[in-house]
Amino acid sequence: QVHLVESGGGLVQPGGSLRLSCAASGRTEGIYATGWFRQAPGKEREFVAAVKRSGMTYYADSVKGRFTLSRDNRRNSVYLQMNSLKPEDTAVYYCAADGSDCADFFGCSRLTYDYWGQGTQVTVSS
Repeated sequence: QVHLVESGGGLVQPGGSLRLSCAASGRTEGIYATGWFRQAPGKEREFVAAVKRSGMTYYADSVKGRFTLSRDNRRNSVYLQMNSLKPEDTAVYYCAADGSDCADFFGCSRLTYDYWGQGTQVTVSS
């Protein structure tokens, strides 16, 4: 079993930055892929970014060039640096981990991850 805890959310003005963290505990050696997803009120959960075991990263078009996913294997953590934030980035952000590696963007962006965190709220507003 893997336990994921997100942190770093909050209220930020448009154009600002936030850094989300996701700390994994438990059987972390079984994690092969990690992703970030978000869900805005009244909308379906959507893919934001993911990293494969090899370190290759994938991003949704809506965040490409603004968000950066990084990983610290020693700390069993992944991070999402979010810059140039927009009001439409407002959502609950979830970290997810999977016991299988994903092959490509399509595979890494699916909502089929084995483990999910509780989420952290990000609000972009002036």
